[in-house]
Amino acid sequence: MAGSRGARRWVRWLLRHGAMRREVTRQAARGDLGARIITDPEAVRDPYPSYEALRAQGRLVRSALTWSTVDHEISTAVLRSPDFCVGMRMPENAPTLLQMVLRAGGRWPLGPVEPPSLLAIDPPDHNRIRKLVTRSFSAKAIARLRGRTEQVAAELLDEMESHAGADRRVDLMTRYASLLPATVIAEMLGAPVSMREQFLEWGEGGAYSLDMGLSYPMFRKSEKDIDALSDWMSGHFEYLRRHPNDSILSSLVQAYDADEGRLSSDELLSLGLLLLAAGFETTVNLIGNGTKLLLAHPDQAARLRDDPSLWPNAVDEILRLDSPVQRTGRVAARDTEVCGYPISRGALVLTHLGGANRDPEVFPEPDRFDVGRDGADKHVAFSQGIHYCLGAALAKMEGEVGLRALFDRYPDLAADGPAELRGTRVLRGYRSLPVRLGKARVPVGA
Repeated sequence: MAGSRGARRWVRWLLRHGAMRREVTRQAARGDLGARIITDPEAVRDPYPSYEALRAQGRLVRSALTWSTVDHEISTAVLRSPDFCVGMRMPENAPTLLQMVLRAGGRWPLGPVEPPSLLAIDPPDHNRIRKLVTRSFSAKAIARLRGRTEQVAAELLDEMESHAGADRRVDLMTRYASLLPATVIAEMLGAPVSMREQFLEWGEGGAYSLDMGLSYPMFRKSEKDIDALSDWMSGHFEYLRRHPNDSILSSLVQAYDADEGRLSSDELLSLGLLLLAAGFETTVNLIGNGTKLLLAHPDQAARLRDDPSLWPNAVDEILRLDSPVQRTGRVAARDTEVCGYPISRGALVLTHLGGANRDPEVFPEPDRFDVGRDGADKHVAFSQGIHYCLGAALAKMEGEVGLRALFDRYPDLAADGPAELRGTRVLRGYRSLPVRLGKARVPVGA
């Protein structure tokens, strides 16, 4: 049985990553810039020079396997266009052999890039499912969470203060940046806060599923983490059936059990998984990336101390300059045209969000970090169109609260060694960020 499961997993890896990994690696070795941006470790570590090299080649560049763009206007047009979809569709006349191979792969785990995830489906199903939770993530709903988020931030800073000891050294990612959004989303969804570290661990494995061309060991780890989170979520749904409450997950379970025709069992599970994992992934990276930028630019941190009203704009500038999500793809659903460029049905267009956010036609001096920048909110860090990030308002509020609380309490916060990137390609953030706290300006527990 175990051998059979392993064989099916290998088939899934081959279909989703193995063949793609081999071809992209081959094209990168031949000098294809679009392929190199995805595979080259140096380009993953610092993608921005590669984005500028791509920009120099044109607004929309044809590579061996995809179209690629770092153009803000084209990215926005593709992401908003009804002529593009998020999923690859098998043709109705697909060869029987291909259909047999796909079935041999067995059931795919309900990961973020597998239907019926909101990230992987189009209207009308996308609209039907998203509508069930949109109100819970509205700007008004998130504003009501601000006070609790400030309380959580203060509590975590107290805990970090106690942990730091005499040397004042801590890893900001594990002690603060990851725990703040994980705590808030767990409370918001009605999941046990005591499991936040486990959620983060499973979420890290699941995040790799967003990348193309994974190695088999990483693919296997990613699937196992997604499976573990799915098993927990299914058990939690049973708990909520016995102990209903006023949380988002409980309301979804009640809607499903009421047989209102709103959700299938897979849709219920996939939506729960996405709400939990996506509820902290982007914000963890936002707080980490923001801290790194402010430590590297003490003049900008000083501006925020002198004028705290700049904090909301500073969060947009962080999202623009070092986007937590670096790219997303769309498939042409029909022959179409984008900004004068003809695109054939079935073509994959990669919009490099991190590059579009440094488009000099939209952002003057795009490589400069300026917390007071006019138009910083024109970034596309949360995508655009119908797939605009459901949790954007939540992420921006948590980023503002978390970063402001940190730098208000520790005005002398300083880097304490090299930071370590996570290694994911689509998501950009830090696994560790060593800092030295300095003297706390606010008494502990105040």
